[in-house]
Amino acid sequence: MKTVACIIQDGFAPFEFGVACEAFGLDRTDDGVPNFDFRVVTADPGKVTSKIGFSINVEDDLSFAYEADLVIVCPIPRKWWGATDPRILDVVRDAEARGAWLLTICSGSFVIAQAGVLDGRRATTHWMYADEMKAMFPEVDVDPDVLFVQDGRIITSAGTAAGLDACLHLLRQEIGAELTNRVARRMVVPPQRDGGQAQYIDRPLPVVQSDSLVTVTDWAIGNLREELTVDQLASRAHMSPRTFARRFKAEHGATPAAWLARQRIIHAQRLLERSDLGLDAIAVECGFGSAAVLRQNFARVLATTPTAYRAKFACADEPAA
Repeated sequence: MKTVACIIQDGFAPFEFGVACEAFGLDRTDDGVPNFDFRVVTADPGKVTSKIGFSINVEDDLSFAYEADLVIVCPIPRKWWGATDPRILDVVRDAEARGAWLLTICSGSFVIAQAGVLDGRRATTHWMYADEMKAMFPEVDVDPDVLFVQDGRIITSAGTAAGLDACLHLLRQEIGAELTNRVARRMVVPPQRDGGQAQYIDRPLPVVQSDSLVTVTDWAIGNLREELTVDQLASRAHMSPRTFARRFKAEHGATPAAWLARQRIIHAQRLLERSDLGLDAIAVECGFGSAAVLRQNFARVLATTPTAYRAKFACADEPAA
């Protein structure tokens, strides 16, 4: 991925637009991160007004988007859902047809849904708008309980900050976990945020007497090579296994087992990128036990093999300070 087009329209959301610029528009070559040819485009170049009143001047029309490896669609005002400029819909259809990446932030998913590229696919949007999206586009499988969804080369994300999660998810596939971690570190955000939108929906929260589970999760991450069980983790949290599992799901948006599996995959990615360890040794370090189990998990989660991942993302030495 070398070229990125970010489409904005009148009424664009500044924060979500800024997320796209931050993730793909900054030069981070001093950190060893590849630079992207990032351009902001619009149907009619000139002044484009944000939803809070200020305007920016956009010089590029949509022609660059027809060649871009990634096309990002920023949110649009609710009054224009289902009434997007046909020229933008054409760009979206072209990107999907030629196999480019498509990424939407928040209600940008309404744009590509109108273009028809989400029909028969799973997607998401902000939880506040999920029911409306289901009603407007019944052919789309809308999941309101996740931060982002990848279906093929189309990534849709939930509201606001979830757009950043989606951008980092895409970067992880294109430049690897190690370099993506450098990008996240510069942003001062976690490189991988597990969980779903359900954590942010206004609903009664259970009353809990203990502090956050961060001490337990930090310990687990430091001991991934061990055979960790819910009973062990619950014991460290001074809870019953049932209470711990319920609390963990509420706090992390995933079961302890699913969370541990994801942490093991992330650790394996880093070892494949940063070390010369063989697959058996990596499998032991990450708690998978054997190379066969490591391969199974890579195929399930990342749709690739550890060997192919290492060949693509093996990193050079850390950049000089």
